[in-house]
Amino acid sequence: MEYNKQTKNRLKRIEGQIRGVLKMMDENQGCDKVINQLSAVCSAVNHTIGVIVTENLKVCLLDQMNDEERSEELIKEAVNYLVRSNKK
Repeated sequence: MEYNKQTKNRLKRIEGQIRGVLKMMDENQGCDKVINQLSAVCSAVNHTIGVIVTENLKVCLLDQMNDEERSEELIKEAVNYLVRSNKK
């Protein structure tokens, strides 16, 4: 699967958020501020997982339409990604 520029940019923003949280910790900022930022990071990561899983499902379904011999395997793979993405 190929990852697009938009998805990679999401991860770069998340990376920046993590750096920001570390800086906040170094500056001994309040627990509430750190937790608030970490919650934002978690939300961003979860959203990115959703974007990647959705794109993978599209790819798997398109592959399935073109390769009937592997259709069951591709469906299982797509479902596994979906299940793993919903575990928290």
